[in-house]
Amino acid sequence: MTTTINPNKALWEKGDFTKLAECMRESGAELVSKLSIKPGMRILDLGGGDGTTALPAAKLGAEVLGIDIARNLVEAANRRAKEEGLKNFVTREGDACDLKDVADDSFDLVVSIFGAMFAPKPFDVAKEMVRVTRPGGRIVMGNWIPGDPTLVAQILKISSSYTPPPPEGFISPMLWGVESNVIERFGKAGIEKENISFKRETFTFRAPFPPSQFVERFRLYYGPTMNAFEAAEKNGKAEELKRELINLFNAQNKSGSPNTTSIPATYLQVSVKV
Repeated sequence: MTTTINPNKALWEKGDFTKLAECMRESGAELVSKLSIKPGMRILDLGGGDGTTALPAAKLGAEVLGIDIARNLVEAANRRAKEEGLKNFVTREGDACDLKDVADDSFDLVVSIFGAMFAPKPFDVAKEMVRVTRPGGRIVMGNWIPGDPTLVAQILKISSSYTPPPPEGFISPMLWGVESNVIERFGKAGIEKENISFKRETFTFRAPFPPSQFVERFRLYYGPTMNAFEAAEKNGKAEELKRELINLFNAQNKSGSPNTTSIPATYLQVSVKV
């Protein structure tokens, strides 16, 4: 009997996203501080990795459940919660396309920042997020925007030019950054257009080392970039890819020093009233 490997799970377990998440802590906490979180609120953090937004929410007194597809990130999140003595936060493995074992109307707030957008079945994701949110509750997503000139969209654009075309039926995660798609997906889940709002926000990656070292973290630990380098290596283009990424990171670095990194990236913040 062969076990079917979930390609999305394999992608996010491939590297070690915690090495990137270390550069996202400050912005994750800033984002959460603006979500009007009150003590005792029940929050689901979906695709939250090792707790970049879940831990700050728990520190504000919310009861937080994290669900992520990557086992290594679930373990890292639970380890971080234990280290910080947080009893009101736990993470477990799960798939944003099918939140089995999560009851209807369970949460006051469902948060997914650069998480659920990468799940392969967007209509199922929207339906599940709506299902587990109580009437009167809300959903907040942070989604990267296709073609945006800032960092993440450009990393994915550059990387895709070195990789083979995706399999038939593949739906780009970046389409979650297009307002009309978001409206359509939540519309199918029963949400009226008037109950969906959008704003463009900035998420800043900060690191106490140069941009070239930050590129190295993407190369070694970020699944999509690892795949791009593997494909580029086969074509003898790995150095070319590395050079393109270093040029991008250097050009976008706003830290004022070549030895530290501060790179802002624009994303689409989606708010849904359920």
